[in-house]
Amino acid sequence: MSTVALTEAHQGAAAGREWNGPAPKRIVTGYGFWIFILSDMIMFATFFATYAVLVGQTAGGPTGHDLFDLRNVAIETAFLLASSFTCGLASIAADVRSKNWFQLAMAVTCVLGLGFLTLEGQEFASLVARGAGPTRSAFLSAFFTLVGCHGLHVSAGTLWLLTMMAQVFTKGFRPDIQRRILCFALFWHALDIIWIAVFTIVYLLGSAK
Repeated sequence: MSTVALTEAHQGAAAGREWNGPAPKRIVTGYGFWIFILSDMIMFATFFATYAVLVGQTAGGPTGHDLFDLRNVAIETAFLLASSFTCGLASIAADVRSKNWFQLAMAVTCVLGLGFLTLEGQEFASLVARGAGPTRSAFLSAFFTLVGCHGLHVSAGTLWLLTMMAQVFTKGFRPDIQRRILCFALFWHALDIIWIAVFTIVYLLGSAK
C-alpha cells in the first residue's frame, strides 16, 4: 500500500473516531423533550377527536356559529404567532450570549402570551355570562376542555418563561440553562402549532356552520 493510501486510511479512521462516544447533552435533552412534546400532541389529538364527535351535540343550545367572535380570535392568534417569533429571537440571543436582547425578546414574548390569555379569559367569561358554559351541552364541554387545556399550557409556559429570565439574569448562559432555554422554545413553538389547529378546526369551521 502506498504512503498516500496509508495516510488517507489513517485520516479516515481518525474522522470515524471523532463521532464515537455519547451525543452532547444538548442533543440528548432536545431529543428527550421532543418525546414529551409528542406525548402532549397525542393528548391534544384525543381532545380534537372528542370535539369532532361532540361538535353537533348542542342539546338545543347555541352552536359555534352563534357564539364565536372571529375578530377576537384573530387577535389572539396574532398575539401567539408574534410571540413565537420573539421567542425565536430570544433563542438566537441566547446562542450569542446577549443578555440584554434575550431579556427584551423574552419580555415581549411574555407580554404577548399574557395578552393571548387575557383575551381567552374574556371569551370564556362572556360565554359563561351568556349561559353557554361547559355544562350547557356536550359541544361546549368539549370546547372548554380543548381550548382551556391549551390555555393552561400557555399559562405554564409563561411561568416557565419568567423562570428562565430570572435564571439568565442571576446565573448567565450556563450550559444547563441553555438546554432549558432550548426546551422552552420547543414547548412554546409547539403551542403555536396546536393553536393553529384549534383556530382552524374549532373557530373557522365552527363559525361557518
